[in-house]
Amino acid sequence: MRVIAIRTLREFWEKAGHQDAEQPLRAWYAEAKKAHWKVPQAIKDRYRSASFVGQNRVVFNMGGNKYRLVVFVKYEMETIFIRFIGTHKEYDKINVEVI
Repeated sequence: MRVIAIRTLREFWEKAGHQDAEQPLRAWYAEAKKAHWKVPQAIKDRYRSASFVGQNRVVFNMGGNKYRLVVFVKYEMETIFIRFIGTHKEYDKINVEVI
């Protein structure tokens, strides 16, 4: 998969208080780059806690469920667009289906 953009992840883990997110986000990114997710079930097979929230948005629990990563997956193009990374509190303030 092509993942756009790691910069979003890097900026998040470089923020004060989010350094513990670096390893889980790097691991997810490395795995996602190697993946070939053609359908949502392929993601669910690997990430059982992933949530599918409509509009091809997928929510991943990261860092021991401390953070939420929201991505938009374009399966036919094998591309993942990072739409949001934040704490649960920050996640609760967004509309995940349109972000």
